[in-house]
Amino acid sequence: MRLPDPLRSRVVLIGASRYSDPALPDVPVVEKTVTDLAGLLTEPHHGLVPESHCTVLLDDGDLRTVGDRLRSAVAGAEDLLLVHYAGHGLVAGRRHTLYLGLPDSRWEAPEFNSLEYDKLRDAVLDSPAETKVVILDCCFSGRAVGDPLGGGAVGRIEQLAVAGTYVLTSAQRDQVALALPDEEHTAFSGRLIRLLREGVVGGPELFTVDDLYRRLRAIMAAEGLPTPLNRGAGTAASIALGVNRAFAATAGPELRRRHGAAVEQGKAGDWAGAAEQLQKTVAEQTRILGAEHQDTLRGRQSHAHSLGGAGSPAQAADLLRRLLADQLRLLGPDHEDTLRTRQFLAVNLGEAGHREEAAGLLRLLLADRERVLGGEHPHTLRTRHLLARNLAFTGGREEAQALLGEVVAVRERLLGTDHPHTRRAREDLAGVSGVREVR
Repeated sequence: MRLPDPLRSRVVLIGASRYSDPALPDVPVVEKTVTDLAGLLTEPHHGLVPESHCTVLLDDGDLRTVGDRLRSAVAGAEDLLLVHYAGHGLVAGRRHTLYLGLPDSRWEAPEFNSLEYDKLRDAVLDSPAETKVVILDCCFSGRAVGDPLGGGAVGRIEQLAVAGTYVLTSAQRDQVALALPDEEHTAFSGRLIRLLREGVVGGPELFTVDDLYRRLRAIMAAEGLPTPLNRGAGTAASIALGVNRAFAATAGPELRRRHGAAVEQGKAGDWAGAAEQLQKTVAEQTRILGAEHQDTLRGRQSHAHSLGGAGSPAQAADLLRRLLADQLRLLGPDHEDTLRTRQFLAVNLGEAGHREEAAGLLRLLLADRERVLGGEHPHTLRTRHLLARNLAFTGGREEAQALLGEVVAVRERLLGTDHPHTRRAREDLAGVSGVREVR
């Protein structure tokens, strides 16, 4: 199971909410249905394609325009092609052919002013896409998957006897599709939107089209709504059409536990092992939670810092610079995670030999932490301590001595004389002062 390549995939959304023929009532909810589907399918993390690869044909009554834009889109698909239609389904001709209504369609004679399903099917099958999915949300859409056999089962679908194809319909062959009162979407697509938007707690990480079909069939049957049909061939049923957004609700705590365990592993001295575990955790956080999720950003921070502890401070500093740019944009300059990344960056720059740059960063960070947290906050004291250590390496011994004296005084008062942090500051002060402490 995999998500399609967004740059090699295309989505086409066709909808008709307004009709000029009085025999075809308007379906206002189609407009919001198509608009919301477009937003979901192009959403940066959970969507399928970028906006530029999603063609929306809403209330376009010119059959030539619809055909031209449809063919242009399907020709550009190499991995996944997804075509969704919402509107009136019409049946005409001796073969009872299915037509997809457009704003200028006529109930009595749809042959010359509607999109014939066979033409849509042929355009889809001509696409170079490895996987082709058609979703029809209209009356009589079940006609797209062949004739029923005895007992209501669905017969062979000769139209789609091609590997890598899948058709999902909102209704049986002779059923109408519904737009229910007080609902903002069509009945079928609205429940599809809800699945994509909310996910299923305890469900899989990714939704295949078959997953969506089975869940929609159960939901609609339980509500007494028209029963969806499906027909697939080849590997189309296994391609993912969306991320289960509820999966993160159960995966998030476990990823946080693994993150914390790896951090403790590093603190215990196994920085290389911690870096390896954190790299794997960040990859899963990015995939499941999203690149901009706060847990993912924290995972990146810990991973970079662990690389520094493992002996690669220059590599750590490079990763931390990139992370800092993202945190400034997403969290703001005064967020504690942003401030911590600035400190980790300074630490690793110092370890990489760039002491003067590290001291400059710490001097600015100290002012910000004093402003945000106060002068006696443990994080502020830690920054002051680190600044003093880096100044000591660059010849600023007097300033380093003054800073360490302040740290020692505050820590002795707040933590006591025997606290490890107090002893460490006192030892560094003695070293900068050239006096060996005897205790």
